[in-house]
Amino acid sequence: MAETAPATGKAGNQYRIESLAKGLSILRLFDENAVSLKLREICDRTGIPMPTAFRIVSTLEEGGFLDRTADGSFRPGVSVLTLGSAALRGSSLVQVSEKILADLAAATGETVNLGVLLGDQVLYLARLRNADLVTANVQVGSTLPAVYTSMGKLLLATLTPQEVSERIGPDAFSVHGGPNAVRNREELDARLAVIRQQGYAIQDQELALGLRSVSVPVYGNAPAAVAAINIAVSASRHTVESLRGPLLAQLRAAAADITVRLRAL
Repeated sequence: MAETAPATGKAGNQYRIESLAKGLSILRLFDENAVSLKLREICDRTGIPMPTAFRIVSTLEEGGFLDRTADGSFRPGVSVLTLGSAALRGSSLVQVSEKILADLAAATGETVNLGVLLGDQVLYLARLRNADLVTANVQVGSTLPAVYTSMGKLLLATLTPQEVSERIGPDAFSVHGGPNAVRNREELDARLAVIRQQGYAIQDQELALGLRSVSVPVYGNAPAAVAAINIAVSASRHTVESLRGPLLAQLRAAAADITVRLRAL
């Protein structure tokens, strides 16, 4: 990869600070699947030469944006966590949704989530967790494969086939899911067609064994959904059919309330 990225055509590109751009590209490497990286791995993934990467990483470490572990690897530091937390809390979407989701969680006694589509992943913006829920280690700021989650499938269903193709490639199905997870694009398209028809999405042990959820869209002033909310439950306590009953009705009411408030901003 060349050291100078090609122009993107965006306004203000003449003000680009290349060293800052490289530092941000390094921070973007860290996610659910890459919680720590060696300097060589950073160089390989970004194409940044080793001497340059060393200087940038050292600067990020000095500022608290990266921490060096005992084995010499680097992981996100406290400054990144603080910045991310502030961004999520400052989101008008999160601010508008917080009380409504808290009321929904209290009324149902179940885990409630708010998420948006980020590439082929769902980014969790809010999460109110029921202590007995069988799930992965998911928290605010976590991402999960969109094809295995009710929120992800719901938001993918709002896209055109071409837009889905731009986000979902063969690698999207390579991460191990639950026993009912989709295995290829053909299976995914069939499920998205059902979601488009019914207006909600159900996840039946596709993400993990013992976990089910139901999701509906949230809208702003634009026609497209801006986010999704879901109720996640233990499969031992709820059947798929039960998700289509009072829980879905309560979820839809909460989504409608959030939508009204977002459109009033």
